[in-house]
Amino acid sequence: MSTQEEIERDGAVATRADDAWVTIVWNDPVNLMSYVTHVFQTYFGFSRHDAEARMREVHEKGRSVVSSGGREKMEVDVQAMHGYGLWATLQRSGE
Repeated sequence: MSTQEEIERDGAVATRADDAWVTIVWNDPVNLMSYVTHVFQTYFGFSRHDAEARMREVHEKGRSVVSSGGREKMEVDVQAMHGYGLWATLQRSGE
């Protein structure tokens, strides 16, 4: 029996490298909306329109999903957002 089969049989949650994860940026009382837009354009390469739309989502709804992919890449994106002073987390897509 493979390790993966043992994990599934035991009911533990297994994480595969190809699972979909997302990076979420959360609203905070510190950063200006123009700064958040700038970060989204600079780091993610969003157009000004897309960056502003996601910034408004953060401001109005409290959060926005800004990237998706493998867990390791999302961890890099979360750390980058922290480096810019934004509050960000990652979670499995669809949760």
